[in-house]
Amino acid sequence: MHQFFPYIITYVHHVHLACWNKQQLYALHITDCLAFRLQKLRNTAITRANSACLPMGDHLDFKYNSVNEGDERKGGHGIPKVSMVPLIFLIFYEVSGGPFGIEDSVKAAGPLLAIVGFLVFALIWSIPEALITAEMGTMFPENGGYVVWVSSALGPFWGFQQGWAKWLSGVIDNALYPVLFLDYVKSSVPALGGGFPRTLAVLILTVALTYMNYRGLTIVGWVAVFLGVFSLLPFFVMGVIAIPRIEPSRWLEMDLGSVNWGLYLNTLFWNLNYWDSISTLAGEVENPKRTLPRALSYALVLVVGGYLYPLITCTAAIPVVREQWSDGYFSDIARILGGIWLHSWIQGAAALSNMGNFLTEMSSDSYQLLGMAERGMLPEFFARRSRHGTPLIGILFSAFGVILLSWMSFQEIIAAENYLYCFGMILEFIAFIKLRMTHLNASRPYKIPLGTIGAVLMIIPPALLIVVVMALASFKVMAVSIMAMIVGFVLQPCLVYVEKKRWLRFSISGDLPDLPDSQEAAEDDTVPLAF
Repeated sequence: MHQFFPYIITYVHHVHLACWNKQQLYALHITDCLAFRLQKLRNTAITRANSACLPMGDHLDFKYNSVNEGDERKGGHGIPKVSMVPLIFLIFYEVSGGPFGIEDSVKAAGPLLAIVGFLVFALIWSIPEALITAEMGTMFPENGGYVVWVSSALGPFWGFQQGWAKWLSGVIDNALYPVLFLDYVKSSVPALGGGFPRTLAVLILTVALTYMNYRGLTIVGWVAVFLGVFSLLPFFVMGVIAIPRIEPSRWLEMDLGSVNWGLYLNTLFWNLNYWDSISTLAGEVENPKRTLPRALSYALVLVVGGYLYPLITCTAAIPVVREQWSDGYFSDIARILGGIWLHSWIQGAAALSNMGNFLTEMSSDSYQLLGMAERGMLPEFFARRSRHGTPLIGILFSAFGVILLSWMSFQEIIAAENYLYCFGMILEFIAFIKLRMTHLNASRPYKIPLGTIGAVLMIIPPALLIVVVMALASFKVMAVSIMAMIVGFVLQPCLVYVEKKRWLRFSISGDLPDLPDSQEAAEDDTVPLAF
């Protein structure tokens, strides 16, 4: 046994596990395989391009120092973590925010296809994406989220591309919400319809909501709870009022010859995606290995139910004139069914719902940058937290992007956002399948009850949907999106060069376990580690 002590000492030195006591060391029955692996460990001062110490194989269990305890209430910075109820509504606003904007599905295809579409898309897109988020989010419960998933499977280069595409997509998405808020308010305050007053209002809104993010994620979570209840309650009331007027025959109206398939598919896709965004907040969640899967399941019911309930009740309560079913038509239905008070309530709920979308999207974007910095993909200053435990630099970068994009026209840029999102989802699907194949028995606190073949079959429908959405994009949208991705391809090697020249400091958080190297993982998995 003594002949192996030098290897043990080297092992402890390289992975910094000084907490192992003498009894634990003595209990390790080390074989020659350990010596083989120890020789492959290397210094991680320059970490991002070659951050591969311990490979995560069937024999390894990730140990997250700051998130493993079930009774944990506060993070390493003494800041309270997000509990179940706020987490559900954070997911709700990441994905939905309420049934505002789903009216176009009726305009495009009629009541029957609209109702069936939200059911089918929930099955082939939302459920698989939520399941993958639950499995991978509990496997890697840290703020990098999907960036870490892709890095662990495909290496840091593709992990960075995932982070770049998703962050850019999120910032573009978030730039819409202050503008949409003002679009709802301008009917009451016409001065906000354009010019300097509108510009000033966009700035004030962005600054105020950015400050709320700065004050803490728990505050954002409870604000999301309030806004979510306030936004959904008028639709529940409207549905109850509509019950005596329901004529079921109206649900069956359909004319396949007049379906606008592009508008139909984009509306469904827009309203049922972004389930993976919550993964970038996993490091801020109380006991994420237990809380995250449950919150995703509850949020799924809340989102899909929040869409179907008003569609089912309202399309059967009044005659359907498809041309009238555009953004904001639910407020007109509310006036017909309940009067001006219900109309005003839904308009106010729609305006405030945009604020909930803004808050949660900015949180996701800024914590993603923090998580990437904690993995050494971005300069260390992105990982610095404010006294409230929030990623100050990430919040400022995201706010700057929102202000910059608020002056632009969004008709085709929104489509570019979807294109970038689809690119990120392709990387996620590949990472999910690869980790299932190469690290089948690695620790997964939640695991989708499907084997590798079942997992592949599960992602085929959403993968085909991605192909359709990308194929429907115009040439201009494709060109803009591809240019954005090329920027990411250039930016990552530039950051590697900056790190090697020591112009900026990069580091990996000591609270995080090492990720497997994408090139060595397959080789290492063929070498059994015996204890």
